[in-house]
Amino acid sequence: MATQHTYRVIVRGTWDGLTDDDRARLLAEADQHGLTQMRFTPEGSLTYDTTLKHFSYRYVVVSDAADGEEMAGALAEDRAETALKALGCGHGELRSTVTDMDTMKINRKGR
Repeated sequence: MATQHTYRVIVRGTWDGLTDDDRARLLAEADQHGLTQMRFTPEGSLTYDTTLKHFSYRYVVVSDAADGEEMAGALAEDRAETALKALGCGHGELRSTVTDMDTMKINRKGR
């Protein structure tokens, strides 16, 4: 059985082609998607501000370590794409930043 790693992935994008109805809906829900709502979850956490220019999703992705960070990023981007389609909002190109939580080194301060 392959070793599984846990990745934290931030998927970023730009809103594109939003209708007036899309804008009104997103603005009405903006408080639910602000900085205080940011969480890394398997379902994804959508954040944006009232300028409605950029957005980001935060995901926890568990996948085979052999597939690496590139696969974790692709999986998260696919999840974001699906969520954006369900939301009914247009967007530009998605890009992701991946952190492998199992290989991350933690420097602890000495006492």
